[in-house]
Amino acid sequence: MNKQIKWVWENTRGSHGIYAVALVLSIIVNYLQLGVPMIVKRIVDHFLTGDDALLHLEQDRQYLYFLLGAMAVITLVRTVLFYSNNMIYETVSQKMIYQLRNRLFGKILRQDMAFYDRNRTGDLMTRVTGDLDAVRHMVAWVIKQVVEGLALFGSAMIYFYFLDWVTATSILVLCPVIFIVILMFKNKVGPMHKNLREKLATLNTAAQENISGNRVVRAFAREDYENEKFNEKNKDYSTASKETSLLWLKYFPVVETFGSLMPIVLLAVGGVSMITGRLGIGDYVAFSSLIWTVRNPMGMLGNIINEFQRFSAAATKVMEIDESVPELVDKEDAIDLTERLKGDIVFDHVSFSYPEGTRNGRGVLKDINVHIKPGQTVAIMGETGSGKTTLINLLPRFYDPDEGSIRIDGVDVRDMKMTQLRKNIGMATQDVLLYSDTIDANIAFGNESMSQKKIQRYAKYAAASEFIDVMPEGYDTIIGERGVGLSGGQKQRIALARAMAIEPSILVLDDTTSAVDAETESVIQDSLRNLPFECTKLIIAQRISSTKDADLILILENGEITEMGTHRELIQKKGYYYNVYKLQGGGEDDGE
Repeated sequence: MNKQIKWVWENTRGSHGIYAVALVLSIIVNYLQLGVPMIVKRIVDHFLTGDDALLHLEQDRQYLYFLLGAMAVITLVRTVLFYSNNMIYETVSQKMIYQLRNRLFGKILRQDMAFYDRNRTGDLMTRVTGDLDAVRHMVAWVIKQVVEGLALFGSAMIYFYFLDWVTATSILVLCPVIFIVILMFKNKVGPMHKNLREKLATLNTAAQENISGNRVVRAFAREDYENEKFNEKNKDYSTASKETSLLWLKYFPVVETFGSLMPIVLLAVGGVSMITGRLGIGDYVAFSSLIWTVRNPMGMLGNIINEFQRFSAAATKVMEIDESVPELVDKEDAIDLTERLKGDIVFDHVSFSYPEGTRNGRGVLKDINVHIKPGQTVAIMGETGSGKTTLINLLPRFYDPDEGSIRIDGVDVRDMKMTQLRKNIGMATQDVLLYSDTIDANIAFGNESMSQKKIQRYAKYAAASEFIDVMPEGYDTIIGERGVGLSGGQKQRIALARAMAIEPSILVLDDTTSAVDAETESVIQDSLRNLPFECTKLIIAQRISSTKDADLILILENGEITEMGTHRELIQKKGYYYNVYKLQGGGEDDGE
């Protein structure tokens, strides 16, 4: 907990001074709680009891008015300070959460691919929403309540001992029992809040997956099935939430009982003290009017502990992201790329397996050796799971190889600055992601200052202009989340235009024409051969029509290159490529 509180304090940097003022004001505001009872005691002793009370009332009326005015002033000042104090707490907490949410989102964006292999989207969303709100609540309310409770309890007990130590001790003797009960509650509620937080993350993950995959759910008519699954997760969360909330109710009666005994003890002990003359009526009135300042903080302890444990569970998850450091980072002496890369690529004895706990930690690539010359078009084919996508993901350093090296223009990619490396690589990935924005903005994603002329040019190269032009708003059409409303082929063509529009040194296409018709594919292939800029092309494809004109074709099987050559050379080898060619209707003598 100390580590978490220190982390919160560090994240309020820039507001330490004003937050310290808020803490001091909390103490002052609660000290002022004693002002009115003290004045009431003075009025009772001076004007209502005692042998000279009537005389004082007649002769010191101005003093009485002064005391009444002082009560009004104290109440007004306390109200103003209380309001100002709450505004400071809220302002500091909102500023902190705003800065923290931005930083966390930035950290998530910059994480390695392995991070996304390990973490669920719903869990990450929980961390930047609900968990952060628990942190904000800690700064805005919990710490405030702790300071106010300590100030109120401490000042009241000091005043009580000033009035009569016997009566004060009799009240204080009940507090240890309440502390023991609260400690028992703390030990049980902590694990429950951790479990509750995990249930919420699971619930959010289920919701996110089904909302984003709604079309699949409806296509298979699995609405009832998924609804039932969600209902089970919702029930688990509801049960955990109920158990956590009701736990305090098991301990609350004990705390409330001992808290309710305080006025009884005061009546008994204070009554005896008044009879024996140890305590005056004004003193008793002061005790009676301030007994709540001891009882209330005791009763609030349960809620404060509950919120502390909620904060602890949430902060632990947030801190995991905030303190995480990507494994793949730039070297201190990383090369600064000042010129455009030529696109000379060498895979030198490259082997790779996914980290333990991600994708079963299995080996994917084994001793890959290939040299791709600048400007060449290289096609990569192979069965599903053979390592094709993994191979191209090593190029922009989404992962680093376990063995061997990848060199571009003679320089190991690990020696380059990743941002500059990736700006030289245009990728159209297998899983097309389009943003809920205009077509224009999606194509210009790699360079927001891209001219409209350039956007339209590459839309044409990707054979996308034909359907964009007939849309009601053309390039200003909002395509919706993940490109909803567009066909698979249309989404692929926009993704292809986006990859080409940055005019990269290396263009990587991962099965980007699988959803287009043969005529459109032919137009795209022709465009790729006649791009207005020089680049090396790596194309993953399963269609012979997409690979036959490549300068080099690689066949991957179980992570190894089993065949390599041109279309004609591979046809003559009568291997995997030849079999695919025959399945797709190739002629007997095409390779001759």
